[in-house]
Amino acid sequence: PSDVDHVLELETIKKEVISCRACPRLVAWREKVSEEKRAAYKDQKYWGLPVPGFGDPKARILIVGLAPGAHGANRTGRVFTGDRSGDFLYSALHRSGLANQPESVHLKDGLKLENVFITSPVKCVPPANKPNQKERSKCRPFFEREIANLKNIKVVVALGQIGYMSAAVEFGLNPKPKFSHGLEVAIDSNRKLLCSYHVSQQNTFTGRLTESMFDKVITRAKIIAGD
Repeated sequence: PSDVDHVLELETIKKEVISCRACPRLVAWREKVSEEKRAAYKDQKYWGLPVPGFGDPKARILIVGLAPGAHGANRTGRVFTGDRSGDFLYSALHRSGLANQPESVHLKDGLKLENVFITSPVKCVPPANKPNQKERSKCRPFFEREIANLKNIKVVVALGQIGYMSAAVEFGLNPKPKFSHGLEVAIDSNRKLLCSYHVSQQNTFTGRLTESMFDKVITRAKIIAGD
């Protein structure tokens, strides 16, 4: 298949993700959050649907999170958009020249990524940020198909232990080294998996993950990707 075919398939996956209602618990939760809202966003219409991957179809860098945030991506419809995690992530991508702007606020804010695609193995916001195994399994084919159609990936940046486990399973890294920030693992002769602490507000506010720590990971990813 040509590059055009892969881009078209990514668009097809995106539409299928958005229309998915396979997990009753997640459907009920994402809709409940969207109706009840957070006070700061009470006048906004929440997305309240599954959230597909976003970025450059020709990307050599893939960033893998866990699932949409309740009042971030579940509100805005774009991964890591509209919350503190996204503020931290996209400002880093902008500093490294991989995003055209430092903020990611809503779907029509003009944000463009170059050489980066961002996704998560679970597409709906889960209660307590904890999808169960059945839900992960049902959602996994979307994640697998996204990866299969991102033909230029050279490095996968896994955010947090769950992002790492999902990526490690996907790429058959078994037995896998224990997660640690900055861990680098060869997937095969052409690709590597790179780990970072998650860009969660808990990690960034406590200083467990600083801007300079994350910038080093992104810089390393660019080097591996040949950017």
